[in-house]
This record gives sequence, structure tokens and C-alpha cells, in this order.
Amino acid sequence: MGTTQLGAPQEPKYWHLKTVLGDALDSEFAVGEVLPNERELAARFGVARATLRQALEQLELEGRLQRRRGVGTTVAPPRIGISVGPAQGSWPGEGNDAWRSIGCAETAAPANVARLLGASAQGDRPVHTIRRVRMTHAQPVATELLYIPPASVPGLPEMLTPGAHAHAVLRELHRLELEGEDRAVELGSARAEDAKQLERLPGAPVLLVTTRYFAAGRVAAASVATYRADTCRLTFGDAGTMQITHHGHGGNPERRQAS
Repeated sequence: MGTTQLGAPQEPKYWHLKTVLGDALDSEFAVGEVLPNERELAARFGVARATLRQALEQLELEGRLQRRRGVGTTVAPPRIGISVGPAQGSWPGEGNDAWRSIGCAETAAPANVARLLGASAQGDRPVHTIRRVRMTHAQPVATELLYIPPASVPGLPEMLTPGAHAHAVLRELHRLELEGEDRAVELGSARAEDAKQLERLPGAPVLLVTTRYFAAGRVAAASVATYRADTCRLTFGDAGTMQITHHGHGGNPERRQAS
């Protein structure tokens, strides 16, 4: 049987268009400038609108474009680096923590979080759930749900006002000696509440950073942080530390180590 030489695979039309659009973004548009509508762009480049949408979606995933409600598709600003988690050896809310608490409630831990907490999540007993948000240059970069079992904060007062709940839980958590933490990252889709906080549409691509905090030989807390995948990407520093880099609003790129 003879052999068949396979030719080089043909580049998809939308992928070639993505390259052409990328060159146009570099030469014709300024950061923050709104692109023409899809009909005008499709006519300019002589492609179907479906092909154009594929190219725009790919540029958005690569962080070149941003789609903003009520504004349209804009050219993404340059990237600046932010660390994924708190400084190594510190609890959430300690030191120069870049997160801000926006709510706290006692809720049943979702099944995936209960597995993270292990023995710390006893039966159906509610855990303290703190919602936090991270802003950079007045833009929401990430939202987080921090789960703390009652066993980790035994000295917490029984009666707490809504405004003081998150602060009191974190203050009590900080009494424990942090023994270590681990972290995992995966690609996911934004849930409705997270999408609202991040000014994205539900189902938009996001980076999910899951962290477990250890104290007294067990998991004392766990968090699930949701980062915008259209403006954030993972990089690794010289020491192998993990970072999130995202599109900010000007300035030179910063690089800060993640724990």
C-alpha cells in the first residue's frame, strides 16, 4: 500500500481574520476605543458576520478586546500583574490583602466545597460564607466566596450585625496559626451572581482559583475565586510563583508574587 502525503491543514477563515483584526487594532485603534459595529466590520473585511463573531470572540479570549454592556466592543488596555492570593503565610484579610468584603452569611456549603473542607464541614451544619471582590483601577477583576466552618471560629459571638459579620469571622480566623495552603486553577464559566459582580454575562469564560487553608492539622477554610478570563492570564515568576496578569487602565506592567 502506498503512502499518502497530507498537505498542510488550511487555516480557518476566522483565524486568518483574527490576525488581520489584531494588526488593525495595533495600527488603527487606541486603547479604550469602541470598534465599529459588526455589520460595518463584516463589510470592511468582506466576511460573513458569523465568521467575524468567531474572530472577535477569539480576540476577546486572548485579552485583546473587551465587551462592555451599554458601550460595545472596545480595545483592551495594557496588562498589569496582580498576585493570585494573599501574601505567603497569611490568612485572607490579613496584611495588604487586595480583597474587600461585601457580604457574609451562614449557608450550607456546596458539595464541592464540602469536599474541600473535609472533616471541618460537619453534616449539614452551615458555614460562614464571605463574599469578597477585588478591584483594580476601579474595575472588578475577581470575586471570591470564602468558606469558614464554625469549628475554625469557636469564639465568634452568637449575635452579629450584618455589617460586622465578615470582619468578626475573619478576626477570629486570624487567631489560628496558619500551617500552609494549596491552590488549584482551572477554566470555568461565570455563574449568574459572579457574572453580575464582574460586569460580565452569565457563562462567560473565567479562571477559577480554589484555595485550601490549613491549621491545627485540618482544613480551616477554603475559597473559590473567580477571575475574568477575558482580561486575566496566568504567568509564572522566576521562582515558579503563580501570578494573574490582567488588562488594567494604563501604567507599566507590575509583577507581584503570588503565594
